[in-house]
Amino acid sequence: MTNSLLDQSLHFTAHHHVDGANVKMKVEHVDFWYGDNQALYDVNLDIYDNEVTAFIGPSGCGKTTLLRCLNRTNDIIPGVRIEGLITLDDHDIYEKGADPVHLRRRFGWVAQKPNPFSSSIYKNVIYGPSIQGMVDSRDDRDEIVETSLKRAGMWDEVKDRMDMPGTDLSGGQQQRLCIARAIATDPKVILMDEPCSALDPIATAHVEDLIDELREEYAIVIITHNMQQAARIAQRTAFFHLGEMVEAGETEQIFMDPHDWTRKRGV
Repeated sequence: MTNSLLDQSLHFTAHHHVDGANVKMKVEHVDFWYGDNQALYDVNLDIYDNEVTAFIGPSGCGKTTLLRCLNRTNDIIPGVRIEGLITLDDHDIYEKGADPVHLRRRFGWVAQKPNPFSSSIYKNVIYGPSIQGMVDSRDDRDEIVETSLKRAGMWDEVKDRMDMPGTDLSGGQQQRLCIARAIATDPKVILMDEPCSALDPIATAHVEDLIDELREEYAIVIITHNMQQAARIAQRTAFFHLGEMVEAGETEQIFMDPHDWTRKRGV
């Protein structure tokens, strides 16, 4: 067996990690428990601004747990415990007195399965800014909706049917609507949990193109089980196994010349 994670037919189309890129989030010596069951072991990772970081690894290895640690949505689960340090823009997000609700507003979340509201396209997009008190007038709302849908690459598709229920869109359009909803609140980081797993290849290609465009404005973290997808869109990749982050680095190096994981796992 070769020392590459994938065979040589894999093509890397994502731009390389940019030297000197700003670290948006830092994860340092993070351990995490669900009750007595430890799910993460001493995870250390830098997440860079204007880059896509992919989390890969088998099911149950801790990818989603770490993703939810980044925006503190694990907090709502009874009996969880975290140790270590996670910072956003050099601020400890778990520091005493930090407001998890306020923190979560700095993150956009895109789920595995498209989950638009049954209300109109317009109300789907403006929901977050409205409940967060970001808008004062109809003109403000209209501007946020239009800008968000343009960023999500679907303004021209839906601008004449804004009253249409979001649930009436195609699967790919629904996911792009969810992305528009996620970025409408002007987050600092976008978190995506297998956003293309329920989509057909054409819709997946649209979402991947969108992710590549959005990274010019955001730090993006994506969980994917599709190795080719990670190679196409991620500048950096972190490989997880049994709750450990075994290795992280530039995507091409992780796939084609891994330093640690093959040796540690005997592959």
